[in-house]
Amino acid sequence: MFDKQYEWKAVALLAIGFGLVGLDRFIILPLYPVMMRDLGLDYQDLGNISAALALAWGLSSIFMGRLSDRIGRRKIIIPSVILFSLLAGFSGLATGVGALLLIRAVMGVAEGAFTPTSIAATAEASHPSRLGMNIGIQQAFFPLLGLGLAPIIATQLLLVVPSWRWVFVLVSVPGFFLAWALYKVLREPITEGAVKDAGHGIGADWRAVLRYRNVQLNLAGMFCMLTCLFVSSVMLPNYLTDYLQLGMQQMGFVMSAIGFGGFCGMLLMPTLSDRLGRKPVALISCVATAGALWLMIHTGAEPMKLFLLLFATTFFNFSMICMIVGPLTSESVPPALLSTATGLVVGIGEVFGGGVAPALAGYIAQHYGIEKTLYLALTGAVLGLVVAASLRETAPASARVKETAPTELS
Repeated sequence: MFDKQYEWKAVALLAIGFGLVGLDRFIILPLYPVMMRDLGLDYQDLGNISAALALAWGLSSIFMGRLSDRIGRRKIIIPSVILFSLLAGFSGLATGVGALLLIRAVMGVAEGAFTPTSIAATAEASHPSRLGMNIGIQQAFFPLLGLGLAPIIATQLLLVVPSWRWVFVLVSVPGFFLAWALYKVLREPITEGAVKDAGHGIGADWRAVLRYRNVQLNLAGMFCMLTCLFVSSVMLPNYLTDYLQLGMQQMGFVMSAIGFGGFCGMLLMPTLSDRLGRKPVALISCVATAGALWLMIHTGAEPMKLFLLLFATTFFNFSMICMIVGPLTSESVPPALLSTATGLVVGIGEVFGGGVAPALAGYIAQHYGIEKTLYLALTGAVLGLVVAASLRETAPASARVKETAPTELS
């Protein structure tokens, strides 16, 4: 008999966990303008710090998802929550760029391990009739806490704590309570032997998933849309304070639009794609992302207008990301290849879109001006539109050819 009470407890805890991943990852962004002065950092350092975490995250997610198939979910999820919470607090002890690079890279390993494993655990705890909704809820907490509430929390805490270092310490605390709750609630849905067996065969063959046209395109699409997201997210706090001369609290208000927009976009647009098809919604998302970002680039120091345009940008940006890692990948491959395909799309997208792109943005900001970095984000959205136009429809009601048919292969 299915345990509905356990389902809601597990989904709620895993959603909070992914939210804390976002909070601990992105809390550094609104704090960076004050950290620069204390630690003697520059824009290139900001790009490199963000890149180190993303590169570690991407590589970890590719391998740790497969490991969780062999040793179980609990053995990955609970230690990773403890580790990334500890490292979030240790970020407040950093005395220079070298320490921050090391701390954030190891933190990326822990968060990369949590991400694919938590998605699998959410799916295993969910009733099939609520699978899409539950995964959407779990994913949506990442932008809500990490990019929506983090700027507000950080800038408001700066008003009451003696130093930015204490902000890192305080935001690390909830993770330890969450780890205890997961230890008490989270179940291992299958036996250890069955998990070990699941790691073998076609499900672990990366070359097999790369034969599917949509998977190849999703790798490129994830890179493009994460370039747009991470370049704008990483550089916007300093763009708003240094270039547009907004105050810290005004900057925090504008930056919160990233999280609130992403939260709404991840809940609404993939649901709309069930009716309209994946490809039309993907095209709408890319066009709207680029259009809203273009308007934001040409907007001055007007906090409310910037908030609304940034909300629109990330509403559609996150909706595209959610569909890439969700239905556009899962509906393009056989069930035996699902976790492998998802791990590759997430991991490779993180390495290049979350790692290489912010480092490049840091170079552009340092040598040509921080305002120029937003054009790199815009380029990502435009190239994402080219990728979306090449996708094959995968929604069951719209697909003309089943994704497992030979024509789906390249």
